[in-house]
Amino acid sequence: MNKGLNREILRLAVPSILAGITVPLVGMVDTAVAGHLGGDTAAQIGAISVGAMVLSLLYWAFSFLRTGTGGLTAQAFGREDPAECGRIFLRGVGLALAAAVFALILQWPFFKGMMLMTSATPEVEALAERYFFIRIWAAPATMTLMTLRGWFVGMQDSVHPMWMDLIINGVNIVLSILLAFGVGAWPGLGFAGIPLGTVIAQYTGLLYGLLVCGRRYGRGVFARLRREDFSALLRDGSTGRFFRMNLDLLGRSLFFILIYIGFTMISAGYGDLMLAAGSIIMQLLMFFSYFTDGFAYAGEALTGRFIGARDGAMLRQSVRYVFVWSMAIALLFMGLYASTGVPVLRLLTSDEAVVQAARQFLPWLLLMPPLGCAAFTWDGIFLGATASRGLMVSMAGAAAAFFGLWFAGRALLHPTGATALHLLFAAYFAHLTFRTVWLSLRYKKEVLVC
Repeated sequence: MNKGLNREILRLAVPSILAGITVPLVGMVDTAVAGHLGGDTAAQIGAISVGAMVLSLLYWAFSFLRTGTGGLTAQAFGREDPAECGRIFLRGVGLALAAAVFALILQWPFFKGMMLMTSATPEVEALAERYFFIRIWAAPATMTLMTLRGWFVGMQDSVHPMWMDLIINGVNIVLSILLAFGVGAWPGLGFAGIPLGTVIAQYTGLLYGLLVCGRRYGRGVFARLRREDFSALLRDGSTGRFFRMNLDLLGRSLFFILIYIGFTMISAGYGDLMLAAGSIIMQLLMFFSYFTDGFAYAGEALTGRFIGARDGAMLRQSVRYVFVWSMAIALLFMGLYASTGVPVLRLLTSDEAVVQAARQFLPWLLLMPPLGCAAFTWDGIFLGATASRGLMVSMAGAAAAFFGLWFAGRALLHPTGATALHLLFAAYFAHLTFRTVWLSLRYKKEVLVC
């Protein structure tokens, strides 16, 4: 066994896991705050789900800012080309800021258009609107942070993005609670305090990330850039490759968004209680993904590095080792989900009706680790190889599997209430299965290129 490679995988994965733990905690805290504010609890939880879904449509559409930047940077790092690493950073940040301006300009028609496609109740829609129009002002920070995360991964640096995410999520949790419930004699902002805490946290994390770039990489990377490097950013061949790959990843993001939006909108059509139950279970499902994503990021960094270095033997070995670690995490989470499901539900909401509604869907949690593990790990490996076309095709097929199973099941079973949500979860897992099978079949052709 290659102990050095195992140490390298853990060096890259563990900080990402530690940072990833806090990401779902933010969503859980937001849900818990909304669940304890009083008033219409189901509507408030549902509004966070709908508002976050609409924002995710924007941010996931531009997730290529992270995924595209990471693979290209890792390959440049493997070739020992720091100047190209710097040029990739500049392209990514410039594109991120342009995307943020686009989002801010179109925020009102975008939100209103999305609401026309939802089946949310008026109470949920009104609260979701408040949530969205506060959080959207974090767009410049959020999109630039996507580029920073990908660039750090490509530079084989997982410690600084860990601290960046810990700062963001820690500030987010604290401020969301304080701004919602108040401090001392100040009564707080109520529901509006939840998204405002997120906005402040995003800009705090961006400031930290930019300081790290200047201090750690100023001499070794950015000082190597010359004036002609800036003027050539939109003219050289690598820029064309950057945008072609990002178009594929944009398509992949849009198909993934269709699945996520489909899940939220369909569950919203069965009432606030089913929407709240579905959103809570989905948060618990995604909690696992943030752990296995740590090894996916390690796979991305090492795959890109060894492809750039033209080291086929280490490429194959790193893929095998990353999968072993990822499957170990899957087994651990199957045990955790089986033993702690109901207590976690009660942490997220004090509304007994929501707890009992969500409880009947807990068995789906046991399927997430084995099915999600391979899909997420393959994503990281393909990203490191910059095999963007395979990723786009896999997600297109996954979207077809999701909607195909849902509409076929609805036509045959005519489900209502809880039965409909069970069918919706089955469709979600169908999309994971398709991704795993497709990427497994395409691995040799699209990743083993050296």
